[in-house]
Amino acid sequence: MTRKLFVTTALPYANAAFHIGHMMEYIQADIWVRFQRMQRDAGEQRTVHFVGADDTHGTPIMIAAEKEGVTPQEFVAKIAAGRAQYLDGFHIAFDNWHSTDSPENVDLSQSIYRRLRDNGLIYTKTVDRFYDTAKGMFLADRNIKGECPVCHAKDQYGDNCEVCGAAYQPTELINPYSVFTGSTPILKPSEQYFFKLSDPRCFQFLKEWLNTPGRLQPEMVNKVSEWLGENGEKLADWDISRDAPYFGIPIPDAPGKFFYVWLDAPVGYLASLKNYFEKKGLDYEAFLKDPAAEQVHFIGKDIVSFHLLFWPAMLNFSGHPIIDKLKVNVHGHLTVNNEKMSKSRGTGISPLRYLDLKMNPEWLRYYLAFKLNARVEDLDFTGDDFVARVNSDLIGKYVNIASRCAGFIAKRFDGKLASALSDDARSWIERALNSEVNGNLGERQASIAANFESREFGKALREIMEVADVANRYVDENKPWLLAKDETKTAELHDVCTAALILFRQLTILLSPVLPHVAARVREFLGDDAYSWDDTQGERVYAPLLGRTINAYSHLMQRVDAKMVEDLFDKPAAADPALAADAAAAVATAAVTTAAVTTAAVATAAVTTAAPSDIEALAPEISIDDFTKIDLRVAKIVNCEHVEGSNKLLRLTLDVGEGRYRNVFSGIKSAYQPEQLIGKLTVLVANLAPRKMKFGVSEGMVLCASAQDEKTNPGLYLLEPASGAQPGMRIR
Repeated sequence: MTRKLFVTTALPYANAAFHIGHMMEYIQADIWVRFQRMQRDAGEQRTVHFVGADDTHGTPIMIAAEKEGVTPQEFVAKIAAGRAQYLDGFHIAFDNWHSTDSPENVDLSQSIYRRLRDNGLIYTKTVDRFYDTAKGMFLADRNIKGECPVCHAKDQYGDNCEVCGAAYQPTELINPYSVFTGSTPILKPSEQYFFKLSDPRCFQFLKEWLNTPGRLQPEMVNKVSEWLGENGEKLADWDISRDAPYFGIPIPDAPGKFFYVWLDAPVGYLASLKNYFEKKGLDYEAFLKDPAAEQVHFIGKDIVSFHLLFWPAMLNFSGHPIIDKLKVNVHGHLTVNNEKMSKSRGTGISPLRYLDLKMNPEWLRYYLAFKLNARVEDLDFTGDDFVARVNSDLIGKYVNIASRCAGFIAKRFDGKLASALSDDARSWIERALNSEVNGNLGERQASIAANFESREFGKALREIMEVADVANRYVDENKPWLLAKDETKTAELHDVCTAALILFRQLTILLSPVLPHVAARVREFLGDDAYSWDDTQGERVYAPLLGRTINAYSHLMQRVDAKMVEDLFDKPAAADPALAADAAAAVATAAVTTAAVTTAAVATAAVTTAAPSDIEALAPEISIDDFTKIDLRVAKIVNCEHVEGSNKLLRLTLDVGEGRYRNVFSGIKSAYQPEQLIGKLTVLVANLAPRKMKFGVSEGMVLCASAQDEKTNPGLYLLEPASGAQPGMRIR
């Protein structure tokens, strides 16, 4: 049966521009959509509808519009007008981008509400709600912050905690305050409308729905099941109404009452689809009822309580047909240098600045995809790793194949590829495109397809790069640049370059969900039509190129300049001079007081493994002035990882109390695994001039103890300050 997919992502709140977290989710969904569109079931291309929208309702937008002296609709329209530059800039191809402030969403939201009401799941009661006396209005959940009643994280919103994921009523917050005025709100009675999530029917449905195989990742099933309780005792009814003044959808037959934004926002997915179908003349109702139709939703882990409790229950008990075919893919957050993104700490990335710097959007698409998997894990962006990954894989492995061979085809054979291949060339192609899978010889393309399907993008790209490795090995072993110098080797040159470009074409097809713009340029270069996954099978690997005349090759992608990445990050906010002075005084007071203590510690460590003859002779005597030129600091190892392509180096990410992290390469791989070092303290030479290395810039040097002859006595010991030392303390 042909699959009919309806793919959605979380709706961005229409009070600000896109941030890099939005781009990560949209790129992830876009890659999956492009992969699906390359598939064929029974010879027919899958139908995929990829839609998005702005989440436009709520008090924050109403207040923001008021400050600018415009209507909420005008404010939202201004935000919406800026969306295209991001989506187009990163090659994110939504079929439709709509708004929750639309006739379709009003109709669908009110219809769902009426069905829930008729099903006995809506009731009213008078409750105390927070009221900002300075502002003269009731506060929506997102207009209140305070301490989470579950995990006690500070500055959490009034509806759910972004740290532990718990959902609660705003009145449960500890020490609540208004985000508008900072004042402590008072409680004021108001009649509110509730969705009865505590109804036993909701518990029974959610338990069965969540545990349907393929619906959700196992770790999320476990997490959300905890929120249900054994018999639904943890499910609380949901306040779905807000009082005027409020920018939202009116509740039918309830003057002055509006739907809470979280009710109508998820309905916006359906509203965007309906709007798209109306534009295209398609039957919206028939699609939803089609047994082959399914909705696949991508969403971050911070808002799963709404999307895995309230939303499914709303859809089910309003009789919505999509509920049985809904699958939810939850992903983690995007961090920068293992920190939550923060402009003040210099760990924020603006996607618009990325584009303004003329950085290739497909660099970012590839890097994020390489780190993405099907689990609910945070993804970390590290500048040095970004440069190394893109330059190594996309330039050094992929583009390199075409740039090494295409010129010979143009100059020596008038652009025409060989009409047939030697057995040796075919054997190399087969070797590259086939691999051992679970002990049996299987097609590598099928394994890559399975990984794309299951959103294991990182695994898929690693396999693709294995194909690239074989292709480059083939070119290296046959050396077309030497064949070109020997007139008797012309046929062999033709054979080798043709085989290399066939493999390059296969790599392009496999990478095209991730690199759509490059794939389009390769199609122009090779004279291809649109690619499908069928093009990776059987004789379709060979036939399209053999004997074909191709176009002139132009370079497809430049290397990443590390300076670009440096300019990409937000600059840390300037420190308060008074605070800086206090911090400096604290460092001076708490500093490790003598170099002798450190020297003794090193000596003690060495004695346990080295004989006296192995101890290195003392260096020439220096003065105290010489010693004080070296700034030794306590550093915390916040992350450590292997350096690809190096047998000796580990990459350390260090906190030296500067309000930023340092990147240091250290030749200690023989003695330590990365996981052994994360969280430890060590000693850094902090004023050593930065050194530009093959793998990035090293900003200092960590200190180790070792014997004189490391070959005969290979013990290597990273210095560790005593417990109680803090990052940034100076060693004197």
